[in-house]
Amino acid sequence: MSVENKYSVLFEPVKIGPVTARNRFYQVPHCNGMGHQRPQAEAAMRGIKAEGGWAVVSNQETEIHPTSDLTPFAEGRLWDARDIPGLRLMTDAVHEKGSLAAVELVHNGSHSQNLYSRAPILAPSDYSVDGALPKQARMMDKEDIRNLRRWHREAAIRARDAGFDVIYVYAGHNMTLAQHFMLPHMNQRMDEYGGSLENRLRLTRELLEETREAVGDTCGVAFRFAVDEMLGSDGMQAREEGRAVVELLAELPDLWDVNVSEWANDSMTTRFQPQDGYQNDYISFVKQVTTKPVVGVGRITSPDMMVSMVTKGIVDFIGAARPSIADPFLPNKIQQGRVDEIRECIGCNICVAADSQIAPIRCTQNPTMGEEWRRGWHPEIISPKISEAEVLVVGAGPAGLECAMQLARRGYDVTLAEASSEAGGRVAAESALPGLGAWKRVVDYRMNDLTQRANARLFMQSQLSADDVLELGIPHVFLATGTHWRADGIGRATHRTPPVLDGSVQVFSAEDIMAGQGPQTGPVLIYDDDHGYIAGVLAEKLAAQGLSVIFATPETMVSHFTHLTLEQHRVQARLIDMGVDLRLSQVLGGIADGQVQLNCAYTGRSHSVPCAAAVLVSERVRETALHEALKGQGLSTLDLIGDAANPGFIADAVFAGHLAARSFERDPAAIEADWFRRETPSLHSQGG
Repeated sequence: MSVENKYSVLFEPVKIGPVTARNRFYQVPHCNGMGHQRPQAEAAMRGIKAEGGWAVVSNQETEIHPTSDLTPFAEGRLWDARDIPGLRLMTDAVHEKGSLAAVELVHNGSHSQNLYSRAPILAPSDYSVDGALPKQARMMDKEDIRNLRRWHREAAIRARDAGFDVIYVYAGHNMTLAQHFMLPHMNQRMDEYGGSLENRLRLTRELLEETREAVGDTCGVAFRFAVDEMLGSDGMQAREEGRAVVELLAELPDLWDVNVSEWANDSMTTRFQPQDGYQNDYISFVKQVTTKPVVGVGRITSPDMMVSMVTKGIVDFIGAARPSIADPFLPNKIQQGRVDEIRECIGCNICVAADSQIAPIRCTQNPTMGEEWRRGWHPEIISPKISEAEVLVVGAGPAGLECAMQLARRGYDVTLAEASSEAGGRVAAESALPGLGAWKRVVDYRMNDLTQRANARLFMQSQLSADDVLELGIPHVFLATGTHWRADGIGRATHRTPPVLDGSVQVFSAEDIMAGQGPQTGPVLIYDDDHGYIAGVLAEKLAAQGLSVIFATPETMVSHFTHLTLEQHRVQARLIDMGVDLRLSQVLGGIADGQVQLNCAYTGRSHSVPCAAAVLVSERVRETALHEALKGQGLSTLDLIGDAANPGFIADAVFAGHLAARSFERDPAAIEADWFRRETPSLHSQGG
């Protein structure tokens, strides 16, 4: 069977009310850290996805009124007509490439804190706002509900005027008033909007009907609905009230966009949910209940699974957020028979973390994500070589692989030398840890590309000295020599008072554990002053080996950074379930007489913990010896890139390699001048 026939079902057009999608690939709404604050960047990013073959390209949750103000987060905004031009940039970019543009209208209710607008916070019943802010939302009265319906209807009309083809009513992720009204623990009303499920659905029904009345002759009306809260009997379940909602509203929307709540479940990392298409069991009933097209998600990267989901009648559209970020050209690659060239999402949620930090989106697999407008980067196009220069890249970790691949794509002759027998550097080591196997895709994608290029030569087990590099006679050298983890406990909490280690307890580094050279007996104390994912995964690995593990950190929670990737609660719960002894808010004081001294991060009070071994995860040391030895040796280019220059995330290393490849042989002054374009506020008065 030809590739065209094998996947042809994915490229059939599908009607969404009065509009038609050219194929079954649907980029569902997702946040990106740009929104109303950076509309040109948002438009360019969405336009690239349309170019890559996504038939429907959605924006993100788009506030309809100042009472749904998500400040400081940069989501969409459609408070009034002044927001239309910024959104028009996106719809124009999407339409130019032949796709439909969708807008996710939202009122976030008690999920909004209204920090900018200082408007009243609204909810079905009196309810605390999301987060740790000591504020509450007030119960909406009938006038508030009438106003909400009017705000939503007016926003739908503005969305139509901005050029959107599909307009959402949104009831998902535990973030929206429409869903809040459905949930009995949030809706304790005794009027026609509370009590029975039919009453709790009344607002959603009104929003759907009124949106259709306002724009339904020109725009499709989509309903995004979380069929299951994944709380068992404590929440809405797909097989019970979730199904009942679909049955009651079955034919009202033109499209059902179905998923699970909350966001941490809908966008679960591969560490805790390795299976692609993991939401299928929850959403498979929807098409049995409605005749309208259905879109579903679940980090779907396999074209064969996509075909199966369509032919089995689970969905009509293949929905994606993260896979469309990792590879905006995924649909085109499938259609053109280039499946092996897809950059598969690794499910690390670094994209989510950027949005949570109110920064432009980024991606471990796709370093051009978020850079389409401000740097002019395209995921599939890079400028050709300027000269016949030959290039040497030392180190086949994430930075070296990306740099070598992109330089080869530009047409340069590239030699890549790696000291070990396996490419991947830190990725190869970390992907062998519990739950991180999908991260190997970072290496697989780049090695697959490089091994097919005649102008790229790869040499494994090639430890190069400065003399070796100079003897090669290659004038342009990029060093991606990486880092190693410290084993002395010095980190952000101990720089002023370094811990004293007397040698009475065997001390291991993170690399030791990853290499299988860890302790054989416990108790083992893991000290985490890095606060990323590594220490938590190492604790899981050692506990799974049957060792007694104590986890100490200066922070108030385990693996603090991972709350930005929506998995911290799962990390901590797993360690607790595995019997790991958590010692929070504790700074490493030292090791003496077979015990680790821990000091309270707040009071300084000390206590000692007997242990047989310690794993100290604090900071990394940059491997710069080769760089220092090559300085002043007459090389035309000598660039230190990736972790060796600035230790960070794998995404940072990939980005650094990509930037180095694009910058090669460019005038340094020009690079400095156009580091990136900024979007700045207009000083034009917007007063009434």
